[in-house]
Order: sequence, then C-alpha cells, then structure tokens
Amino acid sequence: MNEEQRKSQSQIKQVESTKVEKPLSEKTTADFAKYFQTTYQPPDIRKARKRYREKIEVHYDFEIPDDMKEIGEGKKFLIQTYGCQMNEHDTEVMAGILTEMGYQATTVTEEADIVLLNTCAIRENAENKVFGELGHLKPLKMEKPDLIIGVCGCMSQQESVVNKIMQKHQHVDLIFGTHNIHRLPHLIKEAFYSKAKVVEVWSKEGDIIENLPKVRHGKIKAWVNIMYGCDKFCTYCIVPMTRGKERSRRPEDIIQEVRRLAAEGYQEVTLLGQNVNAYGKDFEDIDYTFANLMDDMHKIDIPRVRFTTSHPRDFDDHLIEVLAQGGNLLDHIHLPVQSGSSEVLRRMNRKYTREEYLELVRKIKQAIPNVTLTTDIIVGFPNETEEQFEETMTLVEEVGFESAYTFIYSPREGTPAAARKDDVSMDEKKRRLYRLNELVNHQAADSMQEYQGKVVKVLVEGESKKDPDVLAGYTEKNKVVNFRGPKSVIGQIVDVKITDAKTWSLNGEMVENQVEVN
Repeated sequence: MNEEQRKSQSQIKQVESTKVEKPLSEKTTADFAKYFQTTYQPPDIRKARKRYREKIEVHYDFEIPDDMKEIGEGKKFLIQTYGCQMNEHDTEVMAGILTEMGYQATTVTEEADIVLLNTCAIRENAENKVFGELGHLKPLKMEKPDLIIGVCGCMSQQESVVNKIMQKHQHVDLIFGTHNIHRLPHLIKEAFYSKAKVVEVWSKEGDIIENLPKVRHGKIKAWVNIMYGCDKFCTYCIVPMTRGKERSRRPEDIIQEVRRLAAEGYQEVTLLGQNVNAYGKDFEDIDYTFANLMDDMHKIDIPRVRFTTSHPRDFDDHLIEVLAQGGNLLDHIHLPVQSGSSEVLRRMNRKYTREEYLELVRKIKQAIPNVTLTTDIIVGFPNETEEQFEETMTLVEEVGFESAYTFIYSPREGTPAAARKDDVSMDEKKRRLYRLNELVNHQAADSMQEYQGKVVKVLVEGESKKDPDVLAGYTEKNKVVNFRGPKSVIGQIVDVKITDAKTWSLNGEMVENQVEVN
C-alpha cells in the first residue's frame, strides 16, 4: 500500500483504535459522547444516495501478522451470530482468522477467552437480543478480567448503538463494523496488550479483501459471497448504510472458489449478496452480469447452486433464460416482494409495482414450469390501509408462494420510513400478521401434499435435531426431509420416498439399492 492509499484509508475511518482506559468515569463517558458527535456520522440516506463510486481495489495479500500467529495457543473463542446469511458468512471468516491465530472454537461461553457478538440491525428485536446477551456476559467478565468481549457486524455501524455500548456496557473491550473484518488480528492485539477499549468503525467501504481464511462446518454446503453492499435504498432498510455501496468480487475469484469447493467434495453452494441481481453492475472494464456468473456456475461440476437474496427490480430476462437451463441451477427462487400494494411499494422505494412483480413471476413460471417461489413480506408498514393489506393477501394467493418470511414493520433509526407518522395500531398489525401467516401456512401445507408418495433427491446434512437415529436433509426445492438411514450417507445426495407430508417438513424412507459415493 503506497502513501496515497494509506492517507485515503485513514480518511475513511470514523474511529480508529480509539482507547479509553478502564474503568470509565462519568467524565470519560461524556468525553466519548462528545467525541462521537464530532467524528461519527449517523446514518443519513440522503447523503448515502450521493456517495461516489470510488475505485475499489482488490487485495490478495492478506496474512496474519507474525507476532499474532500463535497468540491464541491454548485459548478458545466463541462467536454468536445474529441476522442474515451474510452475517453467517462473516462469522466463518472471523472463525478462520481466529483459528489461524491459534485459537480453538468452543460452544461453551464460560470456556471462551474471546466472545464476539456478530450483530444484525434489520429489526429492533435482534438488537434487543444482543444487548440482553451483553448483560449476561458482564458477570463472566468480572470473573475473567482477561476475557475479550467484542461487538461487531451491522449494529456497530450505528452511532446510537456504539454510544449505548460505551455508556451502559463498559465491560465490552472491542467494537468494529462490517468493513474491517480483515483487521481483526490487529484489533485483538490492541485489546489484548493495551487492556484498553478498542473501537474501529469505518463509515465508508474498504477494498475487497480476497484470500481470507474461512471455517466452514463439514464439507456439504458452503456460502460464497459474490458482492458486498446495496444501492437500492428501500425506505425501511438500514443495510445500505451498514453494508455500504455495491462492490462486486471479480468473477475469476468467485469461479475459482466454487471450483475449489467442488474439488473438496462440497455438494452445494449458495451465492450471497444483499442483492445478487445487481452483481457486476459496478464493473467498468468488463460487461459481466449475474446472469453471466450463473451461466459459468452451470458449467462447474458441483451438484447444486443456489443464490440469495434477489431483488425483483434487477431480475432480468437473461437471468431467467440462464436459470431455465436447470441442471445444478436449482428451481427454487427466493424473490422478496415485501408488499402486494403498488402504493406501499412506492412508499418503500422498491421501484416496481404489483403488476410488474406479477409479470416477472409469469415470465419465471413460463420458463421454469416447476419453479418453487418463496418470499419476504412486511406487514404494518406506516399507514398501511386494510385495503392495501388485502392486496398483499391476494398477491400471495395468486403467486402461490410455498413459504414466506413474514414480519411486522420495525422502524430503524436513520431511515425515511422511521420518520413517518403511523396511524396503524400494533394490535392491528399483529392481526394482519396472523392472517397472513395462516394463508402462508395453508399454501405451504398444500404444496407439501404434492410430494406424498414421490421420490425426491435429498442432500443429507446430518442427524435430525429431534432424534439422533433419524437423518435430515434438503430437497432441491429446499424442503426439509427426515428419514432413517445409515450415517455413511451424510454429505451425499440420496433418493428418498416421501411417506408423510407435513406443513414444513417431509418424512420418508430411503430408497434401497443406491450406490454410495465415497
């Protein structure tokens, strides 16, 4: 990195390794609050929309510093993950970094020497869980003063959250955001040796860092991140501020990673992005889109390829054409609609109408007749009328979603929707959610009945959570299947005949005389 790059990188940090000796006095806490007021820019969607597409560099030179390669010998770490698949992927990276530093993973909090809470900022409930867990960790910190407690992820990108941690959870040693995970060894070193609170949150996106180590569990399914950030600016969503602008990984790096996973025996990959359909739109030197990437995935010898999450606005005809090839490109598409009302969609800034969404569904079903569609839906968006809610209900029926993630709207500080006056009571929102869930459950149960007596291909992931003598896995359409069979088929794709169809899962019998693959 040259002097100009170093200078640029220092300018994009909101707070870099800010230290406050412990314990914090009231004066120190007040000073910290004043410091953040002058250095930390809270989420502002208007400013974020004007952000420039600065050149993003790709780095392939990540390595653990020599003096940190064995710092974790004889010590253990625990990462608690909240939120989306992107957070799960970030956790895999952090686990990989910590493992290369000599630490071992543990699931027992009391055994840990480092506890990291990888947080989500999408809904208030997720934040409440994190603050509750910080409260539970305080007695352990008192018993183990050398324990390092860290908060990272999307919550850390918000000024109000950082201030709250600084003022009310002084036992937290480390706070960092979503853009500087690769700096984890340096942050731990600082927290470990200085015994001071370390805060490093970058307001702007960093470069793309390749070759980061990852710890994936088993060699069955893998997350593969293809891009970072989001530029859609839905009025209810904080993600464009916490994850930054869209930055796509180079296609050759993604293809190489998937090929390596295939060679290692993985059976399924899921391509990740806040909006995978926008992949490649930031490239200036090549014309290469998500459809091109999926076409290249189709040519790789790995049994299953999924993707999430897609935005209807960017789901173009070329992508539909590529997905219609089938093969390892599975016919299950998660297509968040959020609302069935064009007026609500307008207020959400989704940039499509009810009619345009239904036309997209028509195209997909025409090209992929057996497609399974699932979705996300928000009820109780500010001032949603009963008529607008009914439009959502009729859209769900018309599309025939086989499952849906449904939520009551949760206001997030810094988003335009949070500033709207809302005349819909919480009781009414809960009633609408209940009605919507009843409809979704009914459609899910109906879709499951179609599997009765059929033979499906199941990727066996392991033992059932409820019964160790029962195996569990997923079909190509992402349906859970439980069946009895030998443990030797874990990690393989086997044929299972469905004997009992429930609302959210299927029971079956493994088809005999199958050839096991070593």
